[in-house]
Amino acid sequence: MGDKLNSETARVRVYVDSFNLDCGLRHLSGCRDLWLDLVTMARELLGPGQRLERVTYFTALVRADPPAVERQRAYLAALKAHGADVVLGRFQKQSKGCRECGATWLSYAVKEAHVALASAMIIDVALDEVDVVMLVSADSDFCAPVERIRKIDGLRGTKTRVVTVFPPGKSAEDLRKCSDACFPIDAAVVRRSQFPDVVHGRDGAVYHRPPHWN
Repeated sequence: MGDKLNSETARVRVYVDSFNLDCGLRHLSGCRDLWLDLVTMARELLGPGQRLERVTYFTALVRADPPAVERQRAYLAALKAHGADVVLGRFQKQSKGCRECGATWLSYAVKEAHVALASAMIIDVALDEVDVVMLVSADSDFCAPVERIRKIDGLRGTKTRVVTVFPPGKSAEDLRKCSDACFPIDAAVVRRSQFPDVVHGRDGAVYHRPPHWN
């Protein structure tokens, strides 16, 4: 089974699990590196003979925290201004409780974003729109869609390379085993890939780095 080639240049699409990446960035430096230009970072991660086709950021809108909502709004707008795609899931309110003391509280669970990411990888491979799937996550739940990609390749007699990029401070042995290659995002790459403090949109809008992230 040979690697798929497109005029000897491999088409790379990057799929970013926002929640896993956010956790890794906060582990690395608190809020300091959250103003991250994913397209610039993705280009830093490319290997020889690879061409970046698309970067897609899968997330959900923050709720019930107006300052956080505004920070996220600015960040998502900056991503789009620099050429990244954004796919939104949602947060679902749910009740949690302690069996021992009987206390209950409300929490929010992320819905749809992970399903959307997994579906996007599989669909892009099935439509032969990608040669290298680059997954930015350390969530072992993505082993299942990777195995589905292997089945699609097996039916076609081709090979899609799956490269897993672990956010800072994170890893997943199951993902490591099912990927063709994997490596962590280096802190230096994160630092080099920050947006400027002011990002200008194509429509003339201006987006500022949130002061909370300084």
